Amino acid sequence: MRILLIEDDQLIGEGLNLGLTKSGFSVDWFKDGKTGLDALASAPYDAVVLDLTLPKMDGLDILQNWRRNNQDVPVLILTARDTLDERIAGLQRGADDYLCKPFALAEVVARLQALIRRRYGNTNPIIEHSLVKFDPNQRKVFLKDEEVALTTREYNLLEFFMHNKDRVLTRGSIEEKLYTWDDEVSSNALEVHIYNLRQKLGKKFIRTVHGVGYALGKNDEAD
Repeated sequence: MRILLIEDDQLIGEGLNLGLTKSGFSVDWFKDGKTGLDALASAPYDAVVLDLTLPKMDGLDILQNWRRNNQDVPVLILTARDTLDERIAGLQRGADDYLCKPFALAEVVARLQALIRRRYGNTNPIIEHSLVKFDPNQRKVFLKDEEVALTTREYNLLEFFMHNKDRVLTRGSIEEKLYTWDDEVSSNALEVHIYNLRQKLGKKFIRTVHGVGYALGKNDEAD
C-alpha cells in the first residue's frame, strides 16, 4: 500500500520512511506543507501520515483543504500538539486518527493498517480468497493453511489484489500502488511479479483480463 508522509523533521521523517518501508509500505516523503498538499493529487495514496507544524502551510489547513475538495483518503495526524482541544480540532477537521509524538513505529503501522482495512471495507483483519489467507498484521500469507514465502514486492502486489477482490485492476493502477516516485521500474517487472505469484499460489489465482488488466481468479485446486 502506498503512503504519503508529510513531515518536516529530518530525523523523524527518516525514521518513519525507513520503518514504514521495511513494514511493506511504499512511501513518498515530503517536507513542507504546500508540496504535501499538492502531492495527494499526484498518486493514488492509500493513507496519509500528516504532521501539523509544517513550513509553508499548517497541517490542519492542508487537511481542511483536502476535505473541502472531497479527498477521502484516510489521514493519520502525527504531531507534538497533544492537548485535548488540539486533538478534537484535528478530528473535527477531517482526520481519521490522531497520534501524538513521541510514538512507537509499531503503533503507527497498526493504525495505518486499520485505516486502510476500513477504507476497503475489510472488517476482518484476515482477508481470504479461494484457498489463500492474507494476514496483514503478521505479514503472512497461507495457501491451504501452509505459509507461503513471498518477496516484499510479491506481498505488496497480493495485498492490493486482496483489498480489491471484485475489481479488475489496470496495469497503471497496480504500478502506482507498488512503486514510489524514486523507484526505477523495468518494463516487465509487473509481469515477473505476477508470474511468481501464480507459481506460488496457483496458476489461475491471478487472471489476465485482456485489454484491461488483471483480477483475482481461483486456485487450481479450487476449480
